[in-house]
Amino acid sequence: MKLCIAEKPSVARDIAKVLGADLPKQGYFEGNGFWVTWTFGHLCTLKEPQDYSPHFKSWDLIFLPVIPQNFGIKLIPNPGVEKQFKIIEKLVEDCVEVINCGDAGQEGELIQRWVLQKAKCRKPMKRLWISSLTEDAIKEGFANLKPAEDYQNLYLAGNARAIGDWLLGINATRLFTRKFGGNKGVLSIGRVQTPTLAMIVQRQKEINAFTTEEYWELKTKYRDVLFAAAIDRLKTKEKAEKGLEYLKQHEFEIIAFEIKEGKEKNPRLFDLTALQVEANRKFGYSAENTLKYIQSLYEKKHTTYPRVDTTYLSENLHPKIEGILRSMNFYAQFTAPLLTKPIPKSKAVFDDSKVTDHHAIIPTEIPPSSSLTKEEKLIYDLVAKRFIAVFYPDCKISNTLVEGQVGTIPFKASGKQILEPGWREVYALEKKDETEKKDKDEEQTIPEFKVGEKGPHKPLIHQGKTSPPKPYTEATLLRAMETAGKQVDDEELREMMKNNGIGRPSTRANIIETLFKRKYIERKKKNILATTTGVELIDTIEDELLKSPELTGEWEFKLRKIERGEYEANQFKDELITMVTELTRKVISEKPKIISFNDEVQPKEKKEKAPRKTTVISWEDETCPKCKTNKLMKGKTAVGCSSYRDCGFKLSFVLFGKKLSEKQIHDVILKGKSSKLKGFTNHPDHLTEGIIRISDHGEAELAAE
Repeated sequence: MKLCIAEKPSVARDIAKVLGADLPKQGYFEGNGFWVTWTFGHLCTLKEPQDYSPHFKSWDLIFLPVIPQNFGIKLIPNPGVEKQFKIIEKLVEDCVEVINCGDAGQEGELIQRWVLQKAKCRKPMKRLWISSLTEDAIKEGFANLKPAEDYQNLYLAGNARAIGDWLLGINATRLFTRKFGGNKGVLSIGRVQTPTLAMIVQRQKEINAFTTEEYWELKTKYRDVLFAAAIDRLKTKEKAEKGLEYLKQHEFEIIAFEIKEGKEKNPRLFDLTALQVEANRKFGYSAENTLKYIQSLYEKKHTTYPRVDTTYLSENLHPKIEGILRSMNFYAQFTAPLLTKPIPKSKAVFDDSKVTDHHAIIPTEIPPSSSLTKEEKLIYDLVAKRFIAVFYPDCKISNTLVEGQVGTIPFKASGKQILEPGWREVYALEKKDETEKKDKDEEQTIPEFKVGEKGPHKPLIHQGKTSPPKPYTEATLLRAMETAGKQVDDEELREMMKNNGIGRPSTRANIIETLFKRKYIERKKKNILATTTGVELIDTIEDELLKSPELTGEWEFKLRKIERGEYEANQFKDELITMVTELTRKVISEKPKIISFNDEVQPKEKKEKAPRKTTVISWEDETCPKCKTNKLMKGKTAVGCSSYRDCGFKLSFVLFGKKLSEKQIHDVILKGKSSKLKGFTNHPDHLTEGIIRISDHGEAELAAE
């Protein structure tokens, strides 16, 4: 029998169906010469310090740095994990060949390789590498299985990343906690999270240090067109008033008039970061939630693999584009014009040199059903419209520039007109966001002017104030992580800088959420601000290697070179060992100080403990209602699956604006629904009472029963 190992039970079911392995067994499917089993995401993790030596359990500075001679892996301590691993171990022993069907990316490769390593697999191994989970894609993938050796460098890069994060995270966290934590809490340090925090703190300091200054500008209206003086801003009102008097004494004269036709390039297809940015900008979705929605669309076969960092398609996809467009019935009004002629094979869309493991995120030929959540529908709409728009003609525009003069003072005005909307046709019916509205307001319709014409005008003074830098939003922070803190607006340049970005597209959302969880940052409306703890932590870290986005970007570049076989994984590890050793020596010799913590226990939290005296619920004894494999666990704000990262099940204590008791949550999970409840204040359909139940997708919903 051939053994296929997928990363999730749902993916295993899809593969089993295509292969004809339709006989369900305990922990796997069987049929047609195949066994198809699964992991739950990570079954294995790197060993903890105390696994190497008991004395490493202590956080005492004398035991730092912790540097194992050889890094080992272990099973995640969880009964569900251990049970599934034993099944995999037995199947590995009995099969003739293993087919790695993990997610086609660095993390997916690492997850499966660690499991196979732990299972002592010595069997021949092949790799399934697909970009969507449609039946056709799976069939095509199995028809073109790759040798496992082709992905050895991908595994080495993933393993080097994990070891690097372990070395720095374990040692720096213990070091700074013991040196500067004052026994009040843990000061978490990470290879990517700390430079990300440093960017936020730096921006905050720039805002705090900014001094607002007033300024005055001279403007004038001539033939209903507003012209601005092409001189430096005036620092005093007196100078502005003197200038105004001067303008009143002279006529306005046109000295140049130019109309240039130009083009607005089509937007690029989405990579994960660009999708997260757009979803945050348009809908306010967090990066973490956007990843959750697009991952769900991928698993439902409506979109391609999401954890990608390219905005291009492989050239061999070109023949399939027409079929995908024809299947997008809901968007027929936009696809119809494209289907009247051959789909252009533009280098701005199809470029093999810009595609490595995967292509950009696009729809599949399977259109979405009505069962999608509101959020999934909105994310799919973003992907679908962007996919259609890239095949439309450029947007043709007319740019008008007028130069005038009043006495010796030069003036300018400009305007833009859309001559042919091209790709903008796809977005014509959408509401303009605030930025677009502002830009639109600033655009003027410019009439025909003749050089040399003169006439009266209406001069005026515009008073304004300088503005500080804007705080990061989740959208702008993701962009900053992608470019290692550099401000880059040009899409082509940004594409080139991705190799030196900090973190990977798939991990950036988690990094940001970790900073929130650690209470290093907080949200104020859409803005992300550093807390006192976050600021003090960055101020305490003297070593630039720990907090520099550029240097972290260099590490990221080396990891990519490992993927390409251009850099030794051991060299990367040795460099981090040297850095950690040097860091430990320096920090231990520094003068101690105590960092403030933001997460002191509030009185409210003490009150919450009272009900537990009468109702004690052992969540770890209850099975997750979604995956039906793992046990539940209780956190501060929710009850969720112990393997939440893979399963995704979570039930918050606050639902639709109402706080539920632990007993009410227990009823929802065990009985499938709560009793009738009142007091909901934040439901999208304005329901204020009803029954909480779990949907087929494992999410809480309020029903008016």
